[in-house]
Amino acid sequence: LKSNPSNNEEKDAQTQLTKSDELQRLHSQAISAYQKEDYEAAISLLDDILAVCVWDAELRELRAECYIKEGEPSKAISDLKAAAKLKSDNTEAFYKISRIYYQLGDHELSLSEVRECLKLDQDHKQCFSLYKQVKKLNKQIESAEEFIREGRYEDAINKYDSVMKTEPDVPIYATRAKERICHCLSKNQQATEAIKVCTEVLQLEPDNVNALKDRAEAYLLEDLYEE
Repeated sequence: LKSNPSNNEEKDAQTQLTKSDELQRLHSQAISAYQKEDYEAAISLLDDILAVCVWDAELRELRAECYIKEGEPSKAISDLKAAAKLKSDNTEAFYKISRIYYQLGDHELSLSEVRECLKLDQDHKQCFSLYKQVKKLNKQIESAEEFIREGRYEDAINKYDSVMKTEPDVPIYATRAKERICHCLSKNQQATEAIKVCTEVLQLEPDNVNALKDRAEAYLLEDLYEE
């Protein structure tokens, strides 16, 4: 404006200045809402700011944190993936994405994302620790599935028992392991055991189609046709 004043430019500049003041006010409110743990309000305010400041990686990371607190992991992943692209060497974003996938039970995507973190910094302590855990779990699950394909059901059951020991703190892995053990017992014609384990899975997930099918097969072995 000072270098080349004109009516049009002055009007445009004043509009932009007013908008930036408004965005700064919204930003202060968003930070305040986040600190008060009012994550829903913070998300709403950040939505308004990010509609204008599309390329702000830090705002996306803050909104991702709010989504995590609100139990919306897929939306958090979306923001974190954008932040990983917008900010170079963003190991923290890759670490968080990997953690979310891991908590959701998607060990393969978790492994892929944590590798991206280690490509940027091979000495990243959190990423390396997570990498070792996910890699071990991933290897056990792959090995168990290979045993199932080969019809080695006892070996697969033992391997899935190991999976539950490797990750006792994220319930989804125990549920998935029991679902596959239920399948192995049914295929191995250990009907009584299969019915017991399949029922445990169905108490947690009543609509689990795989467990329903495998329990049905086990009931057939026991001539329990009504069941």
